[in-house]
Amino acid sequence: MTHLIEARDIHLAFGETPALRGASLAADAGEVLAVMGPSGSGKSTLLHCLAGILTPDAGEVRFDGERIDTLGEAQRSALRRDRFGFVFQFGQLVPELTAEENVALPLLLNGTRRTAALAEARPWFARLGLDGLERRRSGELSGGQAQRVALARGLVARPRVLFADEPTGALDSLTGEQVMELMVGAAREQGTTVVLVTHEPRVAAYADRESVVRDGRATSLSAEGVAP
Repeated sequence: MTHLIEARDIHLAFGETPALRGASLAADAGEVLAVMGPSGSGKSTLLHCLAGILTPDAGEVRFDGERIDTLGEAQRSALRRDRFGFVFQFGQLVPELTAEENVALPLLLNGTRRTAALAEARPWFARLGLDGLERRRSGELSGGQAQRVALARGLVARPRVLFADEPTGALDSLTGEQVMELMVGAAREQGTTVVLVTHEPRVAAYADRESVVRDGRATSLSAEGVAP
């Protein structure tokens, strides 16, 4: 079986410090996978390798059956722009842009005309409970509102894979649960695979399956226990 996104025996070191020591991880189309582990375990580094942000020292990263770790930076950048979406812990909205411009940004970067991109972005505001906030800038939004804008930006281009790195880490428990419900619901509607990095069991509970990263290695868990 070919997984949609897969890391095979990934090794990566930063200088003399090993971050990944043979980590393997895979997610199938439409799956929500939670990558768990303590701080410093290598879980975010593994996500960055899967997304083509970092290139491993050894091992393979495959997307849709094709290796991406051997691609040049321009090709990996195009892949991140065209096929992947991202949601980070602090949203990372562009402060000079309005909320609707932030949501439309992936479409604009893909060459969509501004009018069409904004028209595609606006329905997300009602969908995520953000009506009336389209023209506000990030400094005028609460943490939960900003993270929902970031979620819309991550999904607006209908990516094959959404990478979410501690998406609720800067939010209170109630707001975090709301963001997770919206993220998982919207991703399932679109058939988007979600690779979710978190250290919180309550966040991981939204996933179909968990993979635990410790000391740079990953162990996949399912309802039956540890996967072989």
